[in-house]
Amino acid sequence: MASPGVTTVTSKRSRTRRAGESAYGLLLLTKNAVVALIALFLLAAGVWSSWSDARPAMLTKGLDRGVVTVRECGDDWCTGSFTPAREGGEDPDRVRIDKAVTDGTGDRLAVALKPGTDEGVRTGPAGVLHAWVPLGGSLLLAALLVAGGLRMRRTAWVTGLLGAALLGASFAALTF
Repeated sequence: MASPGVTTVTSKRSRTRRAGESAYGLLLLTKNAVVALIALFLLAAGVWSSWSDARPAMLTKGLDRGVVTVRECGDDWCTGSFTPAREGGEDPDRVRIDKAVTDGTGDRLAVALKPGTDEGVRTGPAGVLHAWVPLGGSLLLAALLVAGGLRMRRTAWVTGLLGAALLGASFAALTF
């Protein structure tokens, strides 16, 4: 409210200034859209990468299941003899399994075989959590983008804590 005797002058912003403000707003909107798309791409890649191992670890119906007794380990893979849980069918004599899910030679693990391969995927809680490790990593990376690029700090904290919890739970399940 103006004081008595004082006149206020309202002036319109120039056309150039309004265009500049619109361009800056469009630039910010574009930046946020690009960062959000990159974060979504990271999450989709984590799910895609995890699903090839998570599907046989979680959905074992119709798959060949059994126990692998680890005989020898290389840099990334361990191999061992496979004892099927049910009789019948054509089961491989030797199965290879990711070295990260074993304790070394002599370890006996419940596995499900990927269809058409001699590759076993550990089943049970430890196998399922290990299968989703790439998603946990992508959640951590996406949290950095959400915090830094989108300035959504609470969402970033939740995303990062979910990723860290998934990685920690996988580590704990495989260790203990």
